[in-house]
Amino acid sequence: MKRAILFIAALLMGATAMAQHTREVILFGHRGSRFEFDENTMAAFKGMHDKGINGFETDIRLTKDGELVISHDSSLDRLTPHQGKVEEMTRKQISKVRTDKGNPIAFVDEMCEWLSECNGMYVEFEMKTNDYTQEQLDVYCEKLYKIAMARKPVNSTYLFTSFDKRALQTMQRLHPDADLMFILGTPITDDAIKQAKDLGVKRLACNMGGTSRTMVDKAKKEGLIVSLWPGQSIEDFILGVALGADALCCDMAVGVKDFAKKNMPWVTIK
Repeated sequence: MKRAILFIAALLMGATAMAQHTREVILFGHRGSRFEFDENTMAAFKGMHDKGINGFETDIRLTKDGELVISHDSSLDRLTPHQGKVEEMTRKQISKVRTDKGNPIAFVDEMCEWLSECNGMYVEFEMKTNDYTQEQLDVYCEKLYKIAMARKPVNSTYLFTSFDKRALQTMQRLHPDADLMFILGTPITDDAIKQAKDLGVKRLACNMGGTSRTMVDKAKKEGLIVSLWPGQSIEDFILGVALGADALCCDMAVGVKDFAKKNMPWVTIK
């Protein structure tokens, strides 16, 4: 414990020294801030919002009957007492499932209906499509865009994100106005910047481990908006701020926001 406190103190001193003026950063809850709430459920999204967090990331899959369901995993095994592949089940079947904590599995139309009443939100719709055919991608992207954008408040930001370049390219082809972000599991490198630029997207999400301030600055100079992940601790948040990220993914967004409010007054969380 003492070691952890000293480490945080050292990071804070370093961050304070770097802070020439107030920094603004978007803090968003990964899968609905999964360390604090029931992952990827409406209870999580609403719970975060009630605690003052106006951004979250979620994961979208296509059911057997063409519905868009919120699930990070292709299987229900990890978070529910049920077994089954999401893509092999219908909406009716999935609607009967409850998580281990008793919450229903959420669907995109339900989430977007609630979001239509929330102003100033930042939402990342991660497209979990690595194994999809091009035909499935066309259906998926068209449906996701239409549901998400139909009732989006004008002052909210909705991003369509993916590790899957094909999903980004498909969304871009079908809806050139879509706000896209390329995700990589690597630090920011020259190659990562090139890949994002070649895709024609304006946002890049990379692993903060191994990422330098120099590369964050370089990505920004190339016109990219930088998001860093994972954010599993207060230390990760402090590091992400020091690196100069525009947005930070977080599994404990409420706790981090409370910490920053008390200890990092030069940081404004959007």
